[in-house]
Amino acid sequence: MMNAHPAMSHTHPVEVINAHSTGLPILLNLSNKRVYLACGKTDMRKSINGLSEIVANVFNLDLFCGALFVFCNGTRNRLKILVWDGDGFWLLFKRLEKGRFRWPAVGEEATMTLTAEELSILLGGARVELKLRRNEVSERRIS
Repeated sequence: MMNAHPAMSHTHPVEVINAHSTGLPILLNLSNKRVYLACGKTDMRKSINGLSEIVANVFNLDLFCGALFVFCNGTRNRLKILVWDGDGFWLLFKRLEKGRFRWPAVGEEATMTLTAEELSILLGGARVELKLRRNEVSERRIS
């Protein structure tokens, strides 16, 4: 069970924005946010409490710092983002209908730190790969 944390009294404003210009759906404002990827696969049946336990007890990171904690399933087509906004947790879920996320395997580190820009590229990567595959198929049909 999670204990109260001193940072819970601080507010970390979170702004919900329309980020279509970045290729992302409506998402939390990523500016000046730390982003931690959970390397390898995560059980997507876990919700806020289960993912919070991973962040606090496995990764030994502060849940209440306003960072984004990003998790991916084994087939790399589902993704969850957990973030504390000052008075509660947000949990965002993305399911790809086609394609897969490029996701780091578990290595020496259990987490990987990214910039907001790198996260945006990672999240948009499946779309780029699908576009490249479509072009490849079209070129093969023309030839």
